[in-house]
Amino acid sequence: MPRVRFAPSPTGYLHIGSARTFIFNWLYVRKEGGTMVLRIDDTDVERNTEASMQSIFDGLNWLGLEWDEQYAQSERIALHQQMAWKIFDKGLAYRDFTPLQATEAERDPASGPWLGDPAMRALSQEDSQRRADAGEPFVLRYRVPRDENRWVTFKDLVYRKQSKNADDIEDFALLRSNGLPTYHMASCADDLDLRISHIIRGQDHLSNTFKHVLIFEALSDTMPEFAHLPLLIAPDGAKLSKRKHGPVVSVTTYRDAGFVPQAYVNFLCMLGWNPKNNQEFMTVEEIKEKFSFEGINRSNATVNFSEADPIDPKASWLNAQHLRTMPVSVLAPMVREALESAGVPVPADDAQFEQTVDIIRSRYAVLGDFPEKGRAYFCDHFTTTPEAEEKLNVPGARIALRELGETLATSEDFSETHIEEQLRAVAEKHGLKAGVLINGSRAVLTGQTVGPSAFAVFTAVGRERAIARLLAL
Repeated sequence: MPRVRFAPSPTGYLHIGSARTFIFNWLYVRKEGGTMVLRIDDTDVERNTEASMQSIFDGLNWLGLEWDEQYAQSERIALHQQMAWKIFDKGLAYRDFTPLQATEAERDPASGPWLGDPAMRALSQEDSQRRADAGEPFVLRYRVPRDENRWVTFKDLVYRKQSKNADDIEDFALLRSNGLPTYHMASCADDLDLRISHIIRGQDHLSNTFKHVLIFEALSDTMPEFAHLPLLIAPDGAKLSKRKHGPVVSVTTYRDAGFVPQAYVNFLCMLGWNPKNNQEFMTVEEIKEKFSFEGINRSNATVNFSEADPIDPKASWLNAQHLRTMPVSVLAPMVREALESAGVPVPADDAQFEQTVDIIRSRYAVLGDFPEKGRAYFCDHFTTTPEAEEKLNVPGARIALRELGETLATSEDFSETHIEEQLRAVAEKHGLKAGVLINGSRAVLTGQTVGPSAFAVFTAVGRERAIARLLAL
């Protein structure tokens, strides 16, 4: 069974691109019945922050896509070092005692990219050991084959066959001069030890993979499969950057804007993948069943936003679709949390609450609309718009609506059919068009002129509250 990993670094909030990488890993492994590994790549101790770590977990937990195993790379450094020295013992790595400053100072840009120090590569094992024993600092580098017409090749599940001549790959570091592993060494060592079968990550790692193939070949007879994902870019074509674009690229920006996680997962999947049938609105389960690497595009995907609005319009549309169609039993707890956060009292009757949410949700785009636009359905403290006041000020409307309240109070029947019958009868009695009372009732019950069907508004507000508002005119 496949084993995949998501390996974020806690150096900033959870990036939208990182979240999509996690989702694609999750979709593939859940479809195939494999194991999802979360590995925190926290070896960059100078840049790691507790706030970043918390942001990663906040974002992942909000997505609601669980993982099976969890590791911290910082707890596995001894393993990384052991594997690096295993490569050295095979003669595939060497100690480089050249001070970094000297290397930089002596490099001639006109001579092309730096590939390695021939003198260090040629250093005998005895001299290398003697200088190391004397305490001279060194970097452990991979000895990339030279002048052998060697091609490093791998098959990518998205970008197909990839090849690079080894003569164009520098002697990259495995261990730093302080003995700590580099990203390349730590990542590959963990992937091998954790038996990762598929490495699914961003296209910006594609160039690193040639180095990783060399490490895998040095340490194992098996090679993971690779799948690199197209990058997410800004409207101007620039790569989405935490530093340049700020909160626009943070998962929590969408969460705090009132998105439901199912819609956000749907939105991210549409950035760089499609099910080949032009369908965009999909549940997570539908996406999982249809997901394949063949559906991943090779071109970069654009996230549309502006300085005025950090939210992609496609994301907003998808969120509205999910609000309208997801099981109300799943939506109701999210609405309850949104109401409580806004200080709106939540009804104790769960059945009535779900019924109300089900009635009013078709008009809303984000969770924040429920306490803002839907406040009148849950409490008596709400604002009546000027447009709604106009509906109430139609001659005869207030008197007729009060009478409607009196009529409804005398009957236990509070069905939409009964309410409509009584409203039309009262309108006819007062010589008014039914529309006057339909519009007026919505205005008095909700303070607005738009909403669900007029008679559904009565049941959504509830019998006692609706009658009280009519009688208070």
